[in-house]
Amino acid sequence: MFKRTFQLLLFTCLITATVWAATESFVGDWKLNPSKSQFIDRMMVASIGGNNYEFNFGGGSERIVVNGTDQSGISGTTLSVAVEGPNNWKVVRKKDGHVLISATWKLSQDGNTLIDNFTQFGPNGSPSTVHFQYKRTAAGQGFAGSWESLTPTDSEAVRQIPRVVLQIRPYEGSGLSLIRSAGTQNLKFDGKDYPDTSGGVAEGSTKSARRVDEHTLEIVDKTNGKIVRTERVELSPDRKTLTMTMHPVAQREPNIYLFERE
Repeated sequence: MFKRTFQLLLFTCLITATVWAATESFVGDWKLNPSKSQFIDRMMVASIGGNNYEFNFGGGSERIVVNGTDQSGISGTTLSVAVEGPNNWKVVRKKDGHVLISATWKLSQDGNTLIDNFTQFGPNGSPSTVHFQYKRTAAGQGFAGSWESLTPTDSEAVRQIPRVVLQIRPYEGSGLSLIRSAGTQNLKFDGKDYPDTSGGVAEGSTKSARRVDEHTLEIVDKTNGKIVRTERVELSPDRKTLTMTMHPVAQREPNIYLFERE
């Protein structure tokens, strides 16, 4: 009896140690290497009559009247879109009255290319501008349609992307907290859906997570119960690089982000 109890206790300790080791191996500060990443920026614009449009930049749908006024957007932000010419729009997102993003869009003469001069403002108000180019992937008139970026990962535009740091910390023993500038997401690896608190997501968004093995995690993102994206997080054998493969269901190819341990 004692021997069997001891064996059970030993087995439990080994399992606990393995889970702790798997958790500990991911913990640290990780810096994005854009030149070794592969990401497709995708957005959709739908005309719903008159000056009314529906925008989706990946975080959920927002219905906006294109008249230059600040209107309610996702995650407590406001969004304004103004016509500045026959082929020019200005897009501004704010939170608590402070400008987060300002972008000018210019449509090509044939309507199949969109140039986005995108400026993001940091917490201290400092601007960082990136010039993106999109191609039309679904029919539409004017700015309406589906768009995917053409910007190569080795371009000057990508080299201008602000320094992105992902912090990973232990959470409740066997879980992990993923900390980004937009917010923190606490993960429990039990396969259950939990509210997505990572920031910039649509209302009703959830995440579930599970461990594939000691070096691989799988995360499923849902909105109102419907899968919108799958994520795979893989740690290299030497634990020096972290690869996040994100595949939105509406996108042909996944986005691949390579992080290096700081």
